[in-house]
Amino acid sequence: MSDEWRWLDDGESVVWEDRPRLSAIVDSLGVGVAIIGLAGWLAVQINPWLAAGGLVGILVPIWGYFRLTNTTYLVTTRAIWTKTGVVGRSVRRVSLSKVQNTAYEQSARGSFFGYGTVSIEVAGGRDIDFRRVDDPRFIQEAIDDQIGHGSKSGVPGSAEQWRAILSSVRGIRETVETRSQ
Repeated sequence: MSDEWRWLDDGESVVWEDRPRLSAIVDSLGVGVAIIGLAGWLAVQINPWLAAGGLVGILVPIWGYFRLTNTTYLVTTRAIWTKTGVVGRSVRRVSLSKVQNTAYEQSARGSFFGYGTVSIEVAGGRDIDFRRVDDPRFIQEAIDDQIGHGSKSGVPGSAEQWRAILSSVRGIRETVETRSQ
């Protein structure tokens, strides 16, 4: 995948990068086939020149393919990125400090085939959805690990954060015990 659209700060590294699954163009393909069928039927029933409308039916899945291959989702140690656009380009970078919550969902078909959507709630801005991505639970956990919400035990925060809290509490305890004597 090309890197000309993104920049990484010193010490920042890529945690995960991918794009939607190729199956995401199935809808475009279905619409294209329906348009071709309709154009063929209209050409037979009304005017043979209407068969030219079938070209639109060919262009719809081609456009869907280019839209898919020009979409990239990226998670780094400091930000979440999306890049979209076929003719133009739209790049969005959201600092991990703005991420409030993450979730993932899978339809029955998505659960069977291993894909889904990861939703990222952003403070003060539009939320971000990584649509039709492989293993959405892994991606959600990777984001949560970067923002310090990840933990296999369900306890929020990292071990380093809890050690700092423990150290502070011990300091307070020593101060209280010293003053009470």
